[in-house]
Amino acid sequence: MKNTAVNFAELMKQSQAGDQRSYATLLHETTRLLQPYLIKRLSHTDEADDLMQEILISLHKARHTYDGNRPYKPWIYAIARFRLQDHLRAHYTNQLHHADEFSELEETLQIDVTESSFSYESISGEVKKLPEKQATILRMMHQEGYTAKEIAAKINMKESAVKVAAHRAYKTLRQRLEK
Repeated sequence: MKNTAVNFAELMKQSQAGDQRSYATLLHETTRLLQPYLIKRLSHTDEADDLMQEILISLHKARHTYDGNRPYKPWIYAIARFRLQDHLRAHYTNQLHHADEFSELEETLQIDVTESSFSYESISGEVKKLPEKQATILRMMHQEGYTAKEIAAKINMKESAVKVAAHRAYKTLRQRLEK
């Protein structure tokens, strides 16, 4: 069956009524629908497969909330988008917690320190040249292991402002170090 031929709303209604075959078909077709979406956004197919399982579990838990008068695809894509955001947030938060020094910024900055003249000292020196707030945010993230939310609370900023400042700092560092 092609996605255009699948009546997802009808399959969901039948699933809600207890039809196991319709539910199995719904899960299978939903997987086929969402796989390209996930593969395009994640670098590893294993990650996409794991995330797909999380999405299907969320679908199972939330299927009683589906309103049959509304289209199915936007509903399932919303679930997929939220699960993807949760996954990426956890992934990047985990990476930030494991960054102990500025030398680990090379991955974020996409610079290979071993094949260039950049050292911990040069990166650290460039960080010191940043505006004080940006330098403080990077230090707190990468040396002290704080999350953007924790930094926001400590320096009395909004979390989104902390993220924007960090992004701008990375961009500035990348430009300076590429010269």
